[in-house]
Amino acid sequence: MSTTLHQEHISHEHTHGPDCGHTEVQHGDHVDYAHGGHLHREHSGHWDECEPSGHVAHDGHEHQHGDSCGHESVLHGDHVDYLHDGHRHASHDGHWDDH
Repeated sequence: MSTTLHQEHISHEHTHGPDCGHTEVQHGDHVDYAHGGHLHREHSGHWDECEPSGHVAHDGHEHQHGDSCGHESVLHGDHVDYLHDGHRHASHDGHWDDH
């Protein structure tokens, strides 16, 4: 699994939580919240952008995600991640990356 860069989301006044209205995404040992094309996580009393460092291909992923695949989709920057078995999958150069 990839490590997560520490990128503080400086001007984030909104407090995420179970009733905030943003999609919750279980991500390893924490929860991300999808908000405005970003994925935010709480970290030491502030909010971080939850971005993987490096490229991590999800090997052996035969399932093809799309509009009718049955997995929830989350806007993530310039692409869509699909929530699948505790992972966020993103299409990349003919394979799926593990975000």
